[in-house]
Amino acid sequence: MTVITVCTTCRRGEAREDRTLPPCGEAMLALVEDSASDAAAVTVRGTACLMGCEHGCNVAISAPGKMSYVLGSFAPEAESAEALVAYAALHAESEEGVVAYKQWPSGVKGHFVARVPPLD
Repeated sequence: MTVITVCTTCRRGEAREDRTLPPCGEAMLALVEDSASDAAAVTVRGTACLMGCEHGCNVAISAPGKMSYVLGSFAPEAESAEALVAYAALHAESEEGVVAYKQWPSGVKGHFVARVPPLD
């Protein structure tokens, strides 16, 4: 099972300075949850602060024994959520969590921040 972890406290641009504006992370979480509703091998959860403030909205894609990825600089939009879920489904299908670049949905290209080897 691949898990998409969405930073719920992420803020983009102007919202980083103006704390009266809501964090975009909550909206991103709702969009990803909606997009993943039919994805059998993908689950979604929210967490406070992935510490990638310069890259908000941030998400992590992980599964036990597989490569993990941190992606950022997303706008909380349905297209971004759909691309994340599509990539996570490919991650779930991969034995090591490595997805060939040619398979990446265009909506995730340019959004990778870090790759973390399996920690278990």
